[in-house]
Amino acid sequence: MILQRLKSSFGSIVIQILIWIVLGNILLFYQPFLRDIEVPYQFWMKQTVVFAMLIGAYYLNAYVLVPAFLLKKRNGIYFLLLTAIIIAIVFLTGFADRFFNIRELLEEAFHKHGPAIKKGPGGRRGYFDTFTITITSLVLGISTSVATVQSWQKNKTLQKEMEADKISSELSFLKAQINPHFFFNTLNNIYALTLINVETSRTALHQLSRMMRYVLYDTQNSTALLSQEIAFIKDYISLMQLRLTDKVTVDYTSPSPLKEHPVAPMLFLPFVENAFKHGVSDTLPSTIKVHVTQDENQVKLHVQNSIYKKQGADLEDNKGIGLANTIRRLDLLYPGKHILEVDNNLETNVYTVNLTLSL
Repeated sequence: MILQRLKSSFGSIVIQILIWIVLGNILLFYQPFLRDIEVPYQFWMKQTVVFAMLIGAYYLNAYVLVPAFLLKKRNGIYFLLLTAIIIAIVFLTGFADRFFNIRELLEEAFHKHGPAIKKGPGGRRGYFDTFTITITSLVLGISTSVATVQSWQKNKTLQKEMEADKISSELSFLKAQINPHFFFNTLNNIYALTLINVETSRTALHQLSRMMRYVLYDTQNSTALLSQEIAFIKDYISLMQLRLTDKVTVDYTSPSPLKEHPVAPMLFLPFVENAFKHGVSDTLPSTIKVHVTQDENQVKLHVQNSIYKKQGADLEDNKGIGLANTIRRLDLLYPGKHILEVDNNLETNVYTVNLTLSL
């Protein structure tokens, strides 16, 4: 973001330098009617004064008038002030003409090479008034255009930063909710194990501590390695199997070899967790399938389980924190890059989730 701002500032400076080079050449050097004429130095001094006034008008308009009036929809006052600036510059240009005695000096220079300069009404040379008005209007117009474009770009950048901060805050909140959700659910399972087999519960606690290290430390960044996420899912399944009976069959597969990709941490867990929560029966045979496959830059998660609780029948109606937050995280992190398909087959009582991520 800082680099982008530096590039934007550098580009603005370059544009302004180019503008002044062009205007400076037009005002100070490109004078076709003075070609082949020895011009007095007072003329160039006067032109330098005018050039300085134009620079002052440019930045006064860009950094004071445009933000204070035009961008605040006070258009009437803004255009009155621009008119006042043009009149002031024309007046000061005429004063500089008289101060440096430019007219007499130029007439004298022209007398040496041809007829005198034609004068406008009232004895004033209409060319110089028209030229001053035109060049001043051009400078103010460019100033207004550059200032409004810069303001639009700044607002657009600020809006993007605010949206990014909002998304980042929301993701942090969602992730903070998922982690304790997983932790408390797992603790409940281990507590149930302590009533059955103390030694097995000790093994489960050791395995949980290893998993929590991943949750607390390795997932602090916005992404984790795909291999880490898959290993975490495998550990979770192993932990769940410690309390399952022989009537529950767990079918787990993962890609080998695995092509590494960064992936959002704790993204697969809620779908697997939901399968164990609603797909296990104490009395009836049940099967849980967890298949992770990889195809070039796509990773696919297939989770299938039997349905033993009506409240878990519909993914969108499920009120679990972890599952709802994961769906929200998918929308934020992978917009247009994920496909989530849910099939709730009431005839066979089989619940299937297919998630495809484009990494």
